[in-house]
Amino acid sequence: MKIEFNASKRVLQGTGASRRLRRAGKVPAILYGGEAAAEPIDVDHNALFHSLKRETFHASILTMNLDGQKQQVLLRDYQMHAYKPQVLHVDFQRVSADRKIHMKVPLHFVNADIAPGIKLQGGVVSHVINELSVTCLPADLPEFIEVDMKDVAVGHSIHVNDLKLPNGVEPVLHQGENPVVASIVVPRGTTEAELAVAGDAAAATAEPAAAAAAAALAKQPEKK
Repeated sequence: MKIEFNASKRVLQGTGASRRLRRAGKVPAILYGGEAAAEPIDVDHNALFHSLKRETFHASILTMNLDGQKQQVLLRDYQMHAYKPQVLHVDFQRVSADRKIHMKVPLHFVNADIAPGIKLQGGVVSHVINELSVTCLPADLPEFIEVDMKDVAVGHSIHVNDLKLPNGVEPVLHQGENPVVASIVVPRGTTEAELAVAGDAAAATAEPAAAAAAAALAKQPEKK
């Protein structure tokens, strides 16, 4: 998904100039990185405020249209007012196509509803982390990383090294590190006996359904 936004070069700096920009509906910002010097810029507040609500704006290569010149950037940091819905400042970093970047990518959890730890054992999912730091070339940056829970039982976990990462994408880990991403645990206050009863009930419900499906399949005429 291509995300493009407009920005303008900022001549005046300082607290007073930034305050006037904010009153005019602009957000003071800085653009840095690459071989060029850091330069002050500003962006439209309303457009930026709504963009910050989108997950992809935080984890994508963005196209900045800076006074008619387009360049690839990353959102690196932003500051919000303590109690007002107002963006005070934002940092963007230039991106080079041939240089790897470090980025936090959101995790999307799927198939938890059919995981045996939930469907048959009455457990609940515990999300330990919701985003993963990765390194890759800009062209390989994924919008999200999928975490498939379909085979996870109670007491078992998915670790970072279990994830299927896109080609060219590597997790940023310390040597020997393999942190837990998510696990299925026993609900607080539930005894092992109650968990066993829930599992037996779920299995009893599942067996007739499976038998009925098998019987229906057996009645189908063979294809010649």
